Amino acid sequence: MTREVVVTGLGMTTPVGGDVATTWQNVLAGKPGIRLIGEPWTEDQPSKIAGIMAVDPSEVLDRVDVRKMDRSQQAALIAAREAWADAGITDMDPERLGAVVASGIGGITSLMNSYDTLLERGPSRISPHMVTMIMPNGPAAIVGLEVGARAGVHTPVSACASGAEAISYGARMIQTGRADVVIAGGTEACIHPITMAGFAAMRALSTRNDDPSASSRPYDLGRDGFVMGEGAGLVVLESAEFAAARGAHIYGVYGGAGLTSDGHHIAQPDPEGKGAARAITLALEDAGLTTADIVHVNAHATSTPQGDIAEAVAIRRALGSDTDRAVVTGTKSMTGHLLGGAGAIESIFVILALRDRLVPPTINLHDLDPQVELDVAVGEPRALPSGDLAALNNSFGFGGHDVALIFRSV
Repeated sequence: MTREVVVTGLGMTTPVGGDVATTWQNVLAGKPGIRLIGEPWTEDQPSKIAGIMAVDPSEVLDRVDVRKMDRSQQAALIAAREAWADAGITDMDPERLGAVVASGIGGITSLMNSYDTLLERGPSRISPHMVTMIMPNGPAAIVGLEVGARAGVHTPVSACASGAEAISYGARMIQTGRADVVIAGGTEACIHPITMAGFAAMRALSTRNDDPSASSRPYDLGRDGFVMGEGAGLVVLESAEFAAARGAHIYGVYGGAGLTSDGHHIAQPDPEGKGAARAITLALEDAGLTTADIVHVNAHATSTPQGDIAEAVAIRRALGSDTDRAVVTGTKSMTGHLLGGAGAIESIFVILALRDRLVPPTINLHDLDPQVELDVAVGEPRALPSGDLAALNNSFGFGGHDVALIFRSV
């Protein structure tokens, strides 16, 4: 696989901004996007907080589109339109264009709302769009139709690693010659009573309801769980040859990916971090790099007591004596955890960090867990050196899914 893959377009909508520029500006400023949900159904919920999209899709999309699509599909479409416009592709063979858009949970809010309609108003009032709203491949289908992709439209599902896996799949499509351009990433929008109750039953969610903005606190001794987030992130990937031929602006270079599995537990990470460390090592091999080349890690860092330590162990296991060369950040402290969208928006953060030579801070980190032996950026952005740089994005998911992506500067 010798075809180099570059990133030429970025798009996102998140709890801290409705587009890439706003989100990035607020993440660098350490601005939290987590707040009280404020809906009556949260009264009996253990966790009443979430990272809700800063700009509601209904403010951006046509009313007809909103009615026909699940909220996760709406977010994906918004991010896709921004990424596609940013890439500036105006003419290409649709049979050389692909789309890979992932979701960890899919259209569950549309499913549950439809079930309520069925019980309250009967089967005749179910929307004819219900099936396409709830199917897991719905966001990929929506995005594929938007750009006219005919090289293939795919939906990898690996829980909270889905968005990162989608980017790796899209890059492989280009590397193996299936496509010249792929729009890839992840989306999630499942802030609903049933999902909130389910994660709370697992004791996975933060219950710091009295202080929402400080509730997601990766690596802090006071962390008590992750905070649900929603939104989407998509990137336009191109073969370097295709991008050069059309004079495209290039944000960064896709380096490589490592995909492994823990084989440990359905919901708990391997405390020794073996699978995650192996994913990082495989990503380095795929990228043709060494541990000394990694200057930055956007960590999965969900703010769960066990997960944060397991990842810290994995990073040290993989990078060894070069661990302290890499500045680590946990941006979920601001965005919350976007589940299937997390790996995608955090990949964009890595790409922008390499471009601007700035690592976003981890907020709400006041008392570093001594078991987290990493150089964590806290409080303010951390400057990166000049020259050719490489950075890592980690994404892990229930089921023991481990995905590590590497990007290089231009």
